[in-house]
Amino acid sequence: MAEPGKGVSAGFIAKNVQKKINRAQEKVLQKLGKADETKDEQFEQCVQNFNRQLSEGTKLQKDLRTYLTAVKAMHEATKKLSELLEEIYEPDWVGREDIHSISEDGDLLWTDYHQKLVDQALLTLDTYLGQFPDIKTRIAKRGRKLVDYDSARHHYESLQGAKKKDDVKIAKPVSLLEKAAPQWCQGKLVAHIVAQSNLLRNQAEEEFLKAQKVFEEINIDLQEELPSLWNSRVGFYVNTFQSIAGLEETFHKEMSKLNQNLGDVMDQLEQQHMGKPLPVKGAPSTPVKLEKSASPTVEESPPNSPTTKNDNHVPAASPTPHAPPIPKSPSQAVEQENASSEVTEKGDGDKAASYISEEQPEPKKEVVENETEADITVSKDVLPAVVTETLPATTNGAVFDTVLSDEIEMPPGFQFKVRALHDYNATDTDELNLKAGDIIFVVAHENPEEQDEGWLMGIKEIDWIQQKDLKSARSVFPENFTERVQ
Repeated sequence: MAEPGKGVSAGFIAKNVQKKINRAQEKVLQKLGKADETKDEQFEQCVQNFNRQLSEGTKLQKDLRTYLTAVKAMHEATKKLSELLEEIYEPDWVGREDIHSISEDGDLLWTDYHQKLVDQALLTLDTYLGQFPDIKTRIAKRGRKLVDYDSARHHYESLQGAKKKDDVKIAKPVSLLEKAAPQWCQGKLVAHIVAQSNLLRNQAEEEFLKAQKVFEEINIDLQEELPSLWNSRVGFYVNTFQSIAGLEETFHKEMSKLNQNLGDVMDQLEQQHMGKPLPVKGAPSTPVKLEKSASPTVEESPPNSPTTKNDNHVPAASPTPHAPPIPKSPSQAVEQENASSEVTEKGDGDKAASYISEEQPEPKKEVVENETEADITVSKDVLPAVVTETLPATTNGAVFDTVLSDEIEMPPGFQFKVRALHDYNATDTDELNLKAGDIIFVVAHENPEEQDEGWLMGIKEIDWIQQKDLKSARSVFPENFTERVQ
């Protein structure tokens, strides 16, 4: 005796197999045109919209997950960069605590941003797509029930057509069995055939009505649900992208504040270390400045210009063509003649220094000289200056300084004089070009705390005599390229 469970299972499997066979036969007949197929164009359009909506939602879910992966990767990269900054930031540097606080706040911002994207966008999208599998299964079931409905309908209709043939058989028996049967048995055979035909028609009608009911229940539900689901996509897309945009806007605003704070800390660090030199190997070494002076560099004059210097650094006489020479006072002439004769006496021998006097224009300078109760006024841009410069020469180990140094009015903030020992080509606009033998007046720096170690602020003696403009002609120069002479 078979077990009840196995019997039920075998019967259920046989029933399903029979259904699949009937559906396959029905589809073949429909494709061959031997059986009509029930169609619903409106429902087919709803199914197309459903498939499109599912495809768009699935792609959005995939791209949003990719975006979240990128956010997480950016978080990790930013965190490593902040950790590196904390590692290289030395304890005595200004703003060390601020750097640590900015790093922690940035880490919290990234974490919060990622979590809110998951909660307000990804989970909502997952819930939205969670309803599609069930509806997709019901659509597929409706398709199977539609085939069952068509098959039952065709079977019932075929039996209805066979009823006429049974009526003919009842009226005129033609089978050998019926002919051979006694007269009294023929009535029973006809009654049996009629009963059997009626039973088959009744079963077919019952199956047809049952298949129709199942199909219509599923079809009605889907006809109402699919259009509603299609229309809901607009509101869902609006809410999703509004959430993403709002979260991203808030995140970037907060992150921009942290970046601004980080920039302020870097500015403070720059101010803290401004003026501290960085040693550079080489001889003679040129100190490296962290900040350049604001004073512009006085460039050397081109050849044939009024301020051209010859190879021995003695300024050549080149008075301004349109400016008449200024008359000298008697006392100035006597002093200059005495100084020249004194130098000539000291300069006997091949190492004597030569002194050359020249008249150079002093632009944009108004000078008023008083001499023996007589005022001599010279207008702007026409007043040449008397310049006297000496070459470095040694006699018995002594170095001659500039002649008539006592008569030169020293620039404001003058400290001492130096002489260039080596040529130095300026590497920036706020540096002096030096030639060996140049005399430089060292003056006080505008901001002593900003002065770089190993650098001095000064103006060339010739530039001061000619221009008297300390602000535009002063620049910095390396101290180890010079020696102090006064």
